Amino acid sequence: MSTTVDPVLGPNPNQGDAIADENLKTPRRRIIMASLIGTTIEFYDFYIYATAAVSVFPILFFISDSEGAALLASMATFGAAFVARPLGAVIFGHFGDIIGRKATLVGALLTMGVATFLIGLLPTVYQIGLWAPAMLTLFRFCQGLGLGGEWSGAALLASETARPGKRAQAAMWPQLGAPFGFILANGLFLILAWAYSYDSTSIRALAAEDIDAALADPFLVWGWRIPFLLSVVMVAVGLYVRLRIEETPVFAKALEQKEQAKVPVGEVFKKNWREIILGTFIMLATYGLFYLMTTWILSYAIGSAETGGLGYNYMSFLVLQIIAIVFFAIFVPIAGRLADAFGRRRMLMTTTAGIIVFGLTFGVWLSAESIGSGEDMNVVQMLVFLCVGMALMGLTFGPMSAYLPELFPTNTRYTGSGVAYNFSSILGAALTPFVAVWLVQEYGVWAVGVYLAVLGVLTFISLILSPETSKKSLYSE
Repeated sequence: MSTTVDPVLGPNPNQGDAIADENLKTPRRRIIMASLIGTTIEFYDFYIYATAAVSVFPILFFISDSEGAALLASMATFGAAFVARPLGAVIFGHFGDIIGRKATLVGALLTMGVATFLIGLLPTVYQIGLWAPAMLTLFRFCQGLGLGGEWSGAALLASETARPGKRAQAAMWPQLGAPFGFILANGLFLILAWAYSYDSTSIRALAAEDIDAALADPFLVWGWRIPFLLSVVMVAVGLYVRLRIEETPVFAKALEQKEQAKVPVGEVFKKNWREIILGTFIMLATYGLFYLMTTWILSYAIGSAETGGLGYNYMSFLVLQIIAIVFFAIFVPIAGRLADAFGRRRMLMTTTAGIIVFGLTFGVWLSAESIGSGEDMNVVQMLVFLCVGMALMGLTFGPMSAYLPELFPTNTRYTGSGVAYNFSSILGAALTPFVAVWLVQEYGVWAVGVYLAVLGVLTFISLILSPETSKKSLYSE
């Protein structure tokens, strides 16, 4: 391929879609840090809610005679953020495609951080009645707005400043925010639960007999609030880093040539509706897998027999999850290298096939007859299951921050990739924990695996219909 020379960006061997280090106004290490730290904070905020939705919120915010009904109500509130995420993608995508990636990323971070901090200040249902779950749902919705605008901006910040032939490897940095945020959130919850000697299983049993005694537990009084309140410190760090970066060269050139769309959401749905549909279903199995391996599996492992759970100790299971999430982090950069070497489409099709097979084995891995229950649960078997699932998660999630943006043109890329990513969150994530809890109660754990396999089949079909984009230029054509 002949080398093109851009008067602003300099020599470019790949259609002007990769930036030489000497032509970047912001050092590459700062770009990496800005894309990574922002998504780490955003996912931290998101995951502390997910953990609390299983272990704390059913007791503090949802009154019910049935433990299973309270858990379902908590999961439904958990899903409110996913309904908000496409709206956040449209709002922040609009500004990201018109005024730039940098300013929009700052706004998304603030939206998420403020909402998370306010959750930490909320009174419970026993103090202000139904206002408590209503306000919890509202702040959860705002969390979704912020995350809806965060991911695509961070992905573009990384991919639009990539070196030649290494776009997937550059774009994988914001993807690492997911496992890092999970480790921070759950690690902090684990430390606090240990410090307060909090046992979710025992507290739920106590709450069923004497709610006043359960509510006197120090962890339920204010210990659970600490991770939410600490988010304000992390947001301050994230803002400091993001305010020190420059606009991406790809968007700066589009701005210079006045290529912005007047109404990005209208244009992307008019001209790129097919890419939105394909991108939505490409992410489907990824979302389903992750929220089964984090939110649902926690509720299943520590849940009582009434909810179809295994009755395992809460703190002990968090340790297993944190160990497994390391495999997620390890396989994200591996996925970036494989996607650059073999192409996004081929690599993701292979991984999705593995997810389908994995889903069909849930009954073998997780049935009470196979794995045991309570303190007799086979810890090694559970840990291997979690590690396999998280390794697959790293492989499927790693290339997404390169693949989805590559489907869209520069002037609607923020909006298009964000809408596809977050539409998928409704189908693959918002419904998944709720549906999985119901499936276990009605049919057994094997049905949850079949559900994941169905999501995988839909993703596989979408990949067949999608183009390979690894050689595509990110500049307007």
